[in-house]
Amino acid sequence: MRSELYIDGQWVKPVKGGTCTVTNPATEEVIQTIGAATAEDVDLAVKAARRAFDKDGWPKLTGAQRARYLRAIADGIRARQAEIARLEVLDNGKPFPEADWDVADAAGCFDFYAGLAEQLDNNLEEKIALPDQRFTSKAVREPLGVAGAIIPWNYPLLMAAWKVAPALAAGCTVVLKPAELTSLTALELAAIADEAGLPPGVLNILTGAGSVAGQAIIDHKEVDKLAFTGSGPVGSKIMAAAARDIKRVSLELGGKSPFVVFEDADVDAAVEWIMFGIFWNQGQVCSATSRVLVQDSIYERLLARLVEETKKIKIGNGLDEGVLLGPLVSKRQHEQVVAAIEAARQAGATIACGGARPEGFVKGYYLQPTILTDVPLDSAAWVEEIFGPVVCIRPFKTEEEAIELANDSRFGLAAAVMSKDDVKAERVAAAFRAGIVWINCSQPTFTEAPWGGYKESGIGRELGRWGLDNYLETKQITRFVGEDPWGWYIKPEVAE
Repeated sequence: MRSELYIDGQWVKPVKGGTCTVTNPATEEVIQTIGAATAEDVDLAVKAARRAFDKDGWPKLTGAQRARYLRAIADGIRARQAEIARLEVLDNGKPFPEADWDVADAAGCFDFYAGLAEQLDNNLEEKIALPDQRFTSKAVREPLGVAGAIIPWNYPLLMAAWKVAPALAAGCTVVLKPAELTSLTALELAAIADEAGLPPGVLNILTGAGSVAGQAIIDHKEVDKLAFTGSGPVGSKIMAAAARDIKRVSLELGGKSPFVVFEDADVDAAVEWIMFGIFWNQGQVCSATSRVLVQDSIYERLLARLVEETKKIKIGNGLDEGVLLGPLVSKRQHEQVVAAIEAARQAGATIACGGARPEGFVKGYYLQPTILTDVPLDSAAWVEEIFGPVVCIRPFKTEEEAIELANDSRFGLAAAVMSKDDVKAERVAAAFRAGIVWINCSQPTFTEAPWGGYKESGIGRELGRWGLDNYLETKQITRFVGEDPWGWYIKPEVAE
């Protein structure tokens, strides 16, 4: 396991020698000590990225040339997939099959943007039709510059790929700050990029506290673009800070996503997708469908099946065979989720299942998957993101009521609907005020499709061609081609 910062193609210790620890959430044991970057380290990294962009020619390479580096990184990830997935389990806690899936997705993300980088070579210029034939004009897309990327702890390597791959494909250089809790696989990404021959300064990875290293990236005047995934309050601060220098910003923030199940849905299929929508990654998912609305005629039957199946979920260390629910990422996160459950109970909610530490687990940040019913609509449990394996479920009568309840949120990241009636499902999907909508499923995510939310769930889109656009600027180039002089100030001489 690596421990140093990766700046300008070199492994270096922090200027001030600071460190922070990485804890295994399954055992509460410290498994690594890593560097804690400060503003001085960030300045070195940004200057390296600036030089690589302004002088060393990274943005001047063709898309096809950059694509070769991206594919080499993808191959490097796949060559070490099991090893990297195990690291992901050790510092995040998620079950190994989930981590393995995430790592494979990260490699696929680099491959996808390699393909888009190649396509850029033929799609960087667009001719513009003008009404005045004395001029020609074109729009040119160019790399934006130095991107500062700050990522969360729930999908450590995958969130790094979502930022780094499109930025490099576009021709930007990157300073990446992984979450303090889960930095190990980001450091391995640096090693893989280094082995792939990525030029110095193109990718820099700094570990440490968000309040120190992250803030220094946000405040650095030579950073052109900020890309952040995380909580709404932090996103709001980043947006305010970016306004000082008019930095470009993309924010993927929180959610409190609804899942509407109509009476014609298959109950077992609905239960499966409800569970996948809230218990995957221990519910530590920004798009988790944590508010479930079930039509009243099937509510009791579906609730009974949901409780029955939820109790069967195997809890344990993510490296153990058959485990489908690991520990929460940290002691603090565990305490916050437990407190949210207790607050919901005091507000009048009923704990239909779970809500406590599972028996036999003395160490580790474990929590039973939890189902809350009778949750008041104005309670924090229904309104606020809990970010744990906690689902709120309530009945509804009509389609209109379901849509109103689903959209009654300051968030708008995702939403889901289940129905055998395709027309109704499409109608409800269109009515949702959310950036990501699933029909007869919840949570499947594809690199090719846009990802992002409405309202307080963020600004901009990641993934697909939209993710590449995050790192490109558009320039207009207009040429005067008229044969006669313009003659506005200097009148052409008239021949005698």
